[in-house]
Amino acid sequence: MTRVATFGNYQTALLNLMNTQIKANDAQERVSTQKNATDLVGFGRQSETLTALKGSSARLQGFLDTSNSVAARLTSQDLAMNRVGEGTEGIRSALGNAIAADTSVGLMTELEGLFQSVRGGLNTKHQGNYLFAGSSVDVEPLAAQTMSDLTTGPLAAQFRNDSLKTASRVAEGTTLETGVLASDLGTDTLAILRDIQVFHEGPQGPLSGKLTEPQKTFLTSQLTLLEQAGKAVTEKTAMTGAQANQVDTLIASHKDQIASLDGLVADRTDADMLKAVTDLQLSQVAIQASAQVISQLRSEERRVGKECRSRWPP
Repeated sequence: MTRVATFGNYQTALLNLMNTQIKANDAQERVSTQKNATDLVGFGRQSETLTALKGSSARLQGFLDTSNSVAARLTSQDLAMNRVGEGTEGIRSALGNAIAADTSVGLMTELEGLFQSVRGGLNTKHQGNYLFAGSSVDVEPLAAQTMSDLTTGPLAAQFRNDSLKTASRVAEGTTLETGVLASDLGTDTLAILRDIQVFHEGPQGPLSGKLTEPQKTFLTSQLTLLEQAGKAVTEKTAMTGAQANQVDTLIASHKDQIASLDGLVADRTDADMLKAVTDLQLSQVAIQASAQVISQLRSEERRVGKECRSRWPP
């Protein structure tokens, strides 16, 4: 009788079982993680490419985060500048109505309210910081509390912003100077309000009843200045809007590029789930087959050993 169950047979069967188990573990890992490997070592030669792709994606994500932050700031800045612009237009309208009605009754009270609107726009905060303060983000850029405060000294002394404008790097080779200073935005309008307050407190004032000819002449001259001041604010607001559109375009571009890079990474790292499940099932079948072969070898060896002992007792 030829003996089948030998040490070599066992070694071969055990080796097959171990290899099958390794393949099963690999397939199980692909199924559970949905990735071809869990670290760069597992991707072999493609690891350098993956590192480069992920580095590019991370850099773009940084630009995207910055762009989103800039977009939010520009939105707040646009609202604040519109408030200043509306206040300036309101002042112009109030003077025009007073001249048309030939009376200044209630004019100074109305102008005080419009000053507060302009002041509120200039002292607007975004995420806890003053928008138009330059780098002095924790200090109100406009110190004046009332129109009377504008006459206490040089108008420039009422502005506490510095000269540093906010700039942000929103893309490779693209840096936007998005900051606007309170002194640049509000000086013209506040200078007009200061002159009106000085006139009101002067010998030709007060502005509180029927308008005199000198008062009409003065208020009419201020209308022309207010028109110029309003245009200046509108131009700055329009520039902010143009920058916001540019940032929105960059945000869309960054998102598209990141999605493209993520797709390239996924092509190299994401497992083919149909193949992974199939490999797992085949591996499980192979493990069962290998285990069955080993079991048969053991049974055969026991049978042969028993037969030998019965023929050649000790």
